[in-house]
Amino acid sequence: MPTPPRTSREAIVAAGRAILAHEGMPGLTMQRVGAEVGVRAPSLYKHVPSRSALIRLVAEDVVTEVQGLLEGAATTGDPGEDLRGLAVTLREFACRDPHGFDLLFTPLPADAAPDVSTFAAAAGPVLRVVEELAGPDHALDAARTVTAWASGFLRMELAGAFQLGGDVSQAFEFGLDTLISALDRRVITARQHPRRFAQRTASLHADVAATNVAEVLDILDSE
Repeated sequence: MPTPPRTSREAIVAAGRAILAHEGMPGLTMQRVGAEVGVRAPSLYKHVPSRSALIRLVAEDVVTEVQGLLEGAATTGDPGEDLRGLAVTLREFACRDPHGFDLLFTPLPADAAPDVSTFAAAAGPVLRVVEELAGPDHALDAARTVTAWASGFLRMELAGAFQLGGDVSQAFEFGLDTLISALDRRVITARQHPRRFAQRTASLHADVAATNVAEVLDILDSE
């Protein structure tokens, strides 16, 4: 009867995630993972052929976890609130697992990086929400803008780089509110076509000073 394996790929990935969480990428070695799962490094190579393959497995697990979190965060049907949910969820993950968060945005060698399709699946909830908010013509641009802002803000927060005082959480909410407002397709239309917007607004109400801007935007949005 063959001897049952002393470890498994699932156990290896779990050990790798634990090591990454406590020690960061430098600690993610074959020797450390082998010790964590109770086998010597040569035996570990039977399951994972190289450190690059190990990093890839761990990175894929991080990306997949984030995908699941984001999918569960965008369920209200309101794109603005869903975008807020996505950003808050990403921030919670970053604070809970800063090394895992950092791995999401760390360039990796080709043999250690997850497939593009893995990242694309994780980006799905963001693209879907910003397409509803900003419109299909601006979905990719909007997703990149949101991701760049969120990743930059959170990396600075994790590094303790906000040293001018004030409430960092309040700053995060302010930035998020600003993004949501700026990405609203109605605001984009008004900014890109100011003459058309002004003419349409004037035709909707004779007295512009008494116009409820929110009502005008709603009417423009319905056209």
